[in-house]
Parts: sequence; C-alpha cells; structure tokens
Amino acid sequence: MSLASVKQFFSRHAPDIDVIELEQSTATVALAAEGHGVEPAQIAKTLALRVGDDVILIVTRGDARLDNKKYKARFGTKARMLDLDEVEEETGHPVGGVCPFGLAKPHSIYCDESLKAFDVVVPAAGATNAAVHISPKRIAELTGAEWIDVSAL
Repeated sequence: MSLASVKQFFSRHAPDIDVIELEQSTATVALAAEGHGVEPAQIAKTLALRVGDDVILIVTRGDARLDNKKYKARFGTKARMLDLDEVEEETGHPVGGVCPFGLAKPHSIYCDESLKAFDVVVPAAGATNAAVHISPKRIAELTGAEWIDVSAL
C-alpha cells in the first residue's frame, strides 16, 4: 500500500520521476547510500515528530541530526519523535521507508536547509527498498514544504 501510494503520487504530480526499487534493503542511511551509490549525507531522511497534537515531518540530510536549540526555537517545544508503531499509522509508510510523498494523512512538511548542499538527494519512497533521486527544491515544491534550519552536522 505504501509503495503504491508513493508511485501514485509521482504518477499524478511528477511523472518524470521514477521510483527505484532495489533487491536489498535501504532502510538505513548507510544501506541506502550503499545501494544508490551516494554518500550517506546525500540520503534525505524523513523524521516524524510530534508537536503538541500535531505530527510534522522534517526531511534532512542523512548525516545530520536535529539541533535541539534550533528545533525548540522554531517549534517552541522539545523534539519528540513518534513511537515506531505511530510512524506507519500517521504516514502510511513503514520505518525505513518513510518519506513526504503519498502520505496516509496530511501533515506539515519541512525541508531542512542542510539538503541544499546537494543538487540531487535520495529519499525513501514508501518501502524499505524503494527510493527516488530528486532535487531538494523539487521535494519542497511537490510537498509544499517550508524550508527551516534545525539540523546540526
């Protein structure tokens, strides 16, 4: 279902982008980088967090971590990742395949400024072996994401 919803999203909104399915798992940054022949930093990981009663998604580069001070300044609260069982319920995607495309529910999406270091990044595509190659600018355009700076390298 999740992979299908992502393929449907791209079919509808960006038919020029192909979902790439590999034989091996790409569920971690390291596995995804190896599978797609890119540096770990070029993997665009999607973090699912709770802000009050809302769920937000932040897409950031693979080697970045959230900067707690920047996050709190932007969102007014401490960063709180969703529990593993909540991730699929909220996004429709399994852990390791979470992306901002083809979501089960509408959520606010943010792209971290760290992604702008690359012309092309590789986010997951709704399955633990699927991804797309896409520019950070295009991710933001397709998902209506807001650009923010909440990461530390």
